[in-house]
Amino acid sequence: MKKTRIAVLVSGGGTNLQALLDAERAGRMPHGEIALVVSNKEGAYALTRAANAGVEGVTLLKRELGSAEAFEHALVALLEEKGIDLIVLAGFLAILSADFTRKYERRIINVHPSLIPSFCGKGYYGLHVHEAALAYGVKVTGATVHFVNEIPDGGEIILQKAVYIEDGDTPEVLQKRVMEQAEWQILPAAVERVSAAMLQ
Repeated sequence: MKKTRIAVLVSGGGTNLQALLDAERAGRMPHGEIALVVSNKEGAYALTRAANAGVEGVTLLKRELGSAEAFEHALVALLEEKGIDLIVLAGFLAILSADFTRKYERRIINVHPSLIPSFCGKGYYGLHVHEAALAYGVKVTGATVHFVNEIPDGGEIILQKAVYIEDGDTPEVLQKRVMEQAEWQILPAAVERVSAAMLQ
């Protein structure tokens, strides 16, 4: 059966990548195949996760390539060489240009650790999101998987899942709960939904 070839873009530990690899292995992503992992940080543990799963991992560094434009040019060349259909941003800490997102319209998806439109956009990433949610006093947070366009966290929503905030939560505790109860569930489900749609 033909599968949608997926590249996962990472910057760090790769917990969301692991959720995708586990889902693929368990048969929960029958229409998608993780074919490539690209890191924009040297020595990212996500690359070790990729290697352990037998998936090719590549590091592209903006400082070595000279500019964000050169980085994206190298990334496009790599994606085309590997026949990639779908790009998944999983803890990828770089903003992609409007030119790049237009080139891959409705072919890039991202997971964000809040219920968009809350606590999203420029500056809202990682622990900052959970710090903001706790500071605001919301009782419910969660995660969102969305298509990526030229506006940070501004693309069409694919899936969301709510997570309750509990008394005594710290940003770190909340981050872990949002990952376990929301991100690691809806990201593979969204990847499968988009992968299946791309094959129609």
